[in-house]
Amino acid sequence: MIFHVASLGCARNFVDSESMTGRLLAAGYETTEDPAEAEVIVINTCSFIESAINESIDTILALARYKSHGVCKRMIVTGCLPERFREDIVSSLPEVDMFLGTGAYDRIVEAITSHGDRPKCILPDPDTLASYSEVLPRAGGQPVPMSYLKIAEGCDRHCTYCIIPRLRGRQKSRPIQTIVKEATSLVQSGVKELVLVAQETTAYGTDMGLRNGLSTLLQELSALSGDIWIRMLYGHPGSMDETLIRTMHEAGNICSYFDIPIQHASHRILRKMGRQYQKEDLFRLFDRIRSIANDACLRTTVITGFPGETEDDFNELFNCVEEIQFDHLGVFNYSDSEDLASHPLEDHVPEDIAIQRRDAIMSRQMELSTGNNEKYLDQTLSVLIEEAPEKGVYIGRTTFQAPEVDGITYVHKDRLTVGEFADVRITDTLEYDLTGEVL
Repeated sequence: MIFHVASLGCARNFVDSESMTGRLLAAGYETTEDPAEAEVIVINTCSFIESAINESIDTILALARYKSHGVCKRMIVTGCLPERFREDIVSSLPEVDMFLGTGAYDRIVEAITSHGDRPKCILPDPDTLASYSEVLPRAGGQPVPMSYLKIAEGCDRHCTYCIIPRLRGRQKSRPIQTIVKEATSLVQSGVKELVLVAQETTAYGTDMGLRNGLSTLLQELSALSGDIWIRMLYGHPGSMDETLIRTMHEAGNICSYFDIPIQHASHRILRKMGRQYQKEDLFRLFDRIRSIANDACLRTTVITGFPGETEDDFNELFNCVEEIQFDHLGVFNYSDSEDLASHPLEDHVPEDIAIQRRDAIMSRQMELSTGNNEKYLDQTLSVLIEEAPEKGVYIGRTTFQAPEVDGITYVHKDRLTVGEFADVRITDTLEYDLTGEVL
């Protein structure tokens, strides 16, 4: 039987999709990238914000046409959408044969083979999923230069705008030996960059009683090979400490890349968000990072239009961005829903104002990024080559460019190997991207 997996949402979802693909391949199924060829279509969904919910539903409806005008016999929807809306979703999407929640990824084979009077929704408690302690089966196929490595699931924090703890459960760190074993397999398959992901990566190991858990894990992974990069995404200001900063700076193959979403800078708004720090804590943290790691790359995300955000609150956020001058920054305007703890808060900000504030920050960030990139002109940087879109032109990334969220580096050379590192002299800079030639 041939199956197709469509993966939506974040990098953590992508790992779940790869894990389901690996289970299906191990069970003897064949995979295809063309849904028109698939007898089974699996859609791994996101429902974090309204736009993600809409994208998930639109994708389901678009792929459902293959059930009536193709070879598809069965459609499975997995992940955050069924976990959030549960049995209520069954009648809304009659095209779907089975729904699996976030605690049921390991039952994907059962979902395809089961028929008859079984319930259409499998929604076990996410905290019971066995694969948190297993080596995750990952999709086979051609080696890829970069691979995400999920080190934990769930979250113990209670940010009022976030539904992840309800969708993914409590913080559940995977054992170090399990992660290292999976990473070893990925490196042996040709992966050159391991990108560590979790809901709060910097909290890794706290639920297992580990002190400096992420630092220990990073050191173990760093020892696997000197010819790989290791990158961390999704840190938290409250769990980023000096031991971790020094570990990331001192190991030669750990990217000095600090992805720490701050969400806001106004103390009043941070308190409403349930974020347990103040603007002064952020300045101290980023000053400390830059004092220890002079090559540090800082990335963050912020939210505009949170309920109660005044013009003064926004200006405080804008000025914080101006003063810290992050290397990379993303902005989301607040997405409301009745099942969020932030929904009952007073003084919701009109969407058009939230968007204006978002655009103002992104406009300023583009100027900051343009100036920041100019410092790389005529420098020689190591670039991981990932694509060859046309003859003589390659696309890659430096240590300070994370996949999918940051800029890229265009490399000009007659012949390079995708999946290898190249020493590139930067010859031109753009707002977010770089251009260079191989020495």
